[in-house]
Amino acid sequence: MSERDTYSPGVPCWVDTLQPDLETALGFYTQVFGWDFGEPGPLATNPEQPYHVARLRGRDVAGVGALPPGGQAIWSTYVAVDSADAAAQRAADAGGRVLASPFDAAPAGRMAVLADPSDAAFCVWQAGARQGAQLVNEPGAWAMSVLHTDDPEAAKSFYAALFGWETEPFGDQVTLWRLPGYVGGEPEQPVPRDVVAGMAPLPPDAPPHWSVDFWIADADAAAAQAEQLGGRVIAAPQDAGPFRSTALADPHGAVFSASQLLYR
Repeated sequence: MSERDTYSPGVPCWVDTLQPDLETALGFYTQVFGWDFGEPGPLATNPEQPYHVARLRGRDVAGVGALPPGGQAIWSTYVAVDSADAAAQRAADAGGRVLASPFDAAPAGRMAVLADPSDAAFCVWQAGARQGAQLVNEPGAWAMSVLHTDDPEAAKSFYAALFGWETEPFGDQVTLWRLPGYVGGEPEQPVPRDVVAGMAPLPPDAPPHWSVDFWIADADAAAAQAEQLGGRVIAAPQDAGPFRSTALADPHGAVFSASQLLYR
């Protein structure tokens, strides 16, 4: 378990999903992760598109908002920056694209939606009243975001220019993103404490994208429950190192993974 009050620039700080049927989505994630939702919070920039902050043990863990017409339900990752405007310019200079120019989500902060050279989308977050997730790395909370790309060399150059990230191989398939000087995670974790994200090969027939992983108390139970609630099991639970993980989709197709920590 890790509680967070602030995030250094270059550190992923938040995840959210926008949904075409908000009531169904809130019910789904309440059941799967045990989240509590209050009234729409300060990230709601349009009263007709409400945004709810999910809480676990009274602390913010993720966002679930209403999807604008024509959009697709996905999970998005936000990376903390000093300036959303400067980050958008750096992304464009490094070969990426600005999908949504910097805009205010007052009083919570300022953000932009960007894409890397392979078109994997992500967000940058300039904090105001909201720093990011207040609880990570425990059942029901976000643990890690992973870039899936077919051009890792281009990704290395892009994210180094944008955030100062460096890479380190981790096994045969996974690469770790490290931010020198950052100290996060927990002392007993099996990877360096400056690790901020991961990179993995692109799954068959999938476009480049950022995925999000949540810890869960019981991966098999979560998979069964997701199906009962109208979601789908994309990859059945299986053991991988210290985790038992499953890939799931919610009722509107937003994909995420859930990992059960088997041992420390």
